[in-house]
Amino acid sequence: MNQMEPPSIRVSEIFGPTIQGEGVLIGLPTVFVRTGGCDYRCSWCDSLHAVDNRFRSDWQAMTVEQIWDQVRALSGGEPLTVSLSGGNPAIQPLGELIEFGHREGYRFALETQGSVARDWFSTLDTLVLSPKPPSSQMSTDWARFEACLAAAQGRPLTVLKLAVFDDEDYAYAKDAAARYPHLPIYLQPGNHTPPSPDTDDVIIDITGVMRRMDWLVNKVTHDRWFEARVLPQLHVLLWGNTRGV
Repeated sequence: MNQMEPPSIRVSEIFGPTIQGEGVLIGLPTVFVRTGGCDYRCSWCDSLHAVDNRFRSDWQAMTVEQIWDQVRALSGGEPLTVSLSGGNPAIQPLGELIEFGHREGYRFALETQGSVARDWFSTLDTLVLSPKPPSSQMSTDWARFEACLAAAQGRPLTVLKLAVFDDEDYAYAKDAAARYPHLPIYLQPGNHTPPSPDTDDVIIDITGVMRRMDWLVNKVTHDRWFEARVLPQLHVLLWGNTRGV
């Protein structure tokens, strides 16, 4: 690549405005920029179309200006929150995009598992760190996770968010909370019927998801873990596995 060329960002999809469906910003009108590529491969991943390299041909290499043209058009030029998701968006060069959008009054939230630290984390408005529990079949490198916290420099609103499928995941979430008691923690029941990367019309087991939600609420209240916030994935309840909402 010519050294004068701006770095490109691999983008799986850009959509919205819709609501943020989970975590600390749940319900907030948002435009999503979903990047392509991930350094993890979670067993229950619900966005394999943005993770699996066999879908790489569907990802567009875009400049900051190209991305921003779409974000601005979707939002009608009215500043709102832009969610940077993936995959793992931390593997993409997003610092210039954040700077570009901030000049126009937009806010930026990023969710990552905490495996790749970037100096531009400190320029975010919200940083959601979502380490993956045992059910994901991934392991957490806590030194890398702490490097992400250090990169944020305490500037963005930084929170923990964990999917919980079973007792082992719940124990992992409690351990994570004990490691970082200064971080607000959000728990959500895992979606055990995620879509395949080839389609988004897989029927979702809402009854099963809500049963897990009830179980999780009961666990938290029984243990008097009153610092934890238990929330559903609102987009799953509204639209199931439909993509782009």
